[in-house]
Amino acid sequence: MRLFVGLGNPGAKYARNRHNIGFMAVDRIAEDHGFGPWRSKFQGQLSEGRLGADKVLLLKPETYMNLSGNAVAAAAKFYKLEPADIIVFHDELDLAPGKCRVKTGGGHAGHNGLRSLHAQIGPDYTRVRLGIGHPGHKDAVSHYVLHDFHKSDADWLDDLLRGIADGAPELARGDTGRFMNAVALRTAPARPEPTGPEMTPAAKSEPSPESQPAPEEEPDDRSALQKLVDRFR
Repeated sequence: MRLFVGLGNPGAKYARNRHNIGFMAVDRIAEDHGFGPWRSKFQGQLSEGRLGADKVLLLKPETYMNLSGNAVAAAAKFYKLEPADIIVFHDELDLAPGKCRVKTGGGHAGHNGLRSLHAQIGPDYTRVRLGIGHPGHKDAVSHYVLHDFHKSDADWLDDLLRGIADGAPELARGDTGRFMNAVALRTAPARPEPTGPEMTPAAKSEPSPESQPAPEEEPDDRSALQKLVDRFR
């Protein structure tokens, strides 16, 4: 069993905040994979479902960001889960908007939600870091993360969330490489190769008519008399 945790703040006031991208991620997983209804439990909202062969719990703590660990610890204790079974989705200032990285262990880098998790269950859980960019100055961080995404962010945000949902079964299986591939297919899809005849391998390997050498002429071994006769035929 896996516990997927989305970090954010409860209530409509915060719903579209950058700080709530973790909530958005688990909401998209629940929607795209037909999870059960959200219900109040463990000081948060809990939804149950399956990703492939794995049973997965989705949790959105409602304790506000700086007490997120309380809800996670309660759920982990009830279901007898270890930190290795827990995957946390959260906003990441140090990644460009739309970027995604997976990391296990390490520090909390000042993130209040991660700080609370570290205090309650230790650092050895997996976190999915979702890039929101940095405002440029540390004094602007609080306002920045508690502000809604701009309308211009809608496309990359939707691609990122769709990619997370696409790769969620792989993440539940522990295959972070395939999970990241699924995200990349949404956020940085491969460009189609040109299909015109001018770009086919055969066309690229064959020289153009202008570049082909002229055929060599055969030597003329006729006698002078024969040349004269042929001229007046």
